[in-house]
Amino acid sequence: MDGENTRHTRALAESEGPLPPIVVHRPTMRIVDGMHRVRAALLRGDEHIEARFVDGSPEDAFVLAVKLNTRHGMPLSQADRAAAATRIIGTHPHWSDRRIAEVTGISPSAVGALRTRSTDQAAQLNARTGRDGRVRPLNAAEARRRAGAFIGDRPDASLREIAQAAGVAVATARDVRKRLRRGEDPVPPKLRAAEQRTAAAEDTREAPGGSRVPAVPEPAVGRSALANMRKDPSLRFTESGRTLLYLLSSHSLTPERWRWLAESVPTHRATDVARSARRCGEQWLQFARELERRSVSGHGRAG
Repeated sequence: MDGENTRHTRALAESEGPLPPIVVHRPTMRIVDGMHRVRAALLRGDEHIEARFVDGSPEDAFVLAVKLNTRHGMPLSQADRAAAATRIIGTHPHWSDRRIAEVTGISPSAVGALRTRSTDQAAQLNARTGRDGRVRPLNAAEARRRAGAFIGDRPDASLREIAQAAGVAVATARDVRKRLRRGEDPVPPKLRAAEQRTAAAEDTREAPGGSRVPAVPEPAVGRSALANMRKDPSLRFTESGRTLLYLLSSHSLTPERWRWLAESVPTHRATDVARSARRCGEQWLQFARELERRSVSGHGRAG
């Protein structure tokens, strides 16, 4: 933020031997790491400097620049690190606080405070990617439901398999399994209440005239109905039944989860995804009509 440090540049120019390679973003030819080394080479009168090229987006190049500058050479100031974290929150909102903290060299709590103050709506996502590359929902209730759905599809799966598939801790997977065996909701009452409060505050928008309308669709399948279907042996213990339960579970998303999916679609793919979603909806509608037709004809034969 303070520009070039001339003292550091002169120190590099006066050093003997070749300067370490700089890092250059190939698509834009911008220096990712080594601006002071380039200035030092110019002071020396050098005509060439060794460089290493990297590809990727400009946003990823900035992340690399921050990461490299926090690990060697002249360290970044605290103000530089905070400014870098704020910028990364805007370009990589799906990254967790810990992952951004690891790059910028500030604490996760400091990143969280910067994220809270951020006015970038894109930064307020409902899932984050951690340092291990795994995507975890911020909503613990949603993760528990995903674990419950996995257990319904694979009742003999180990706790570790459930935890890995749902992105939860092994202890959470154990608790979800116990709740399902007792016939309870996999989400404790406190988490459900918190989720409802959040949904009431976030999942509505102002309509013309001041009335409030839902911003995204409600879950396609009610939790209680889905839970009852999972207990039905005729569905649970047949391949076709398990396939149907899996498909219904995958579409039984909360409003915030639908929003998260919509926000993750790149602009250049929005039309393709929308067309595919409509086709899926039409197939489900045709499937529903077939089931209704069979149900009506079945009742007619029984009468």
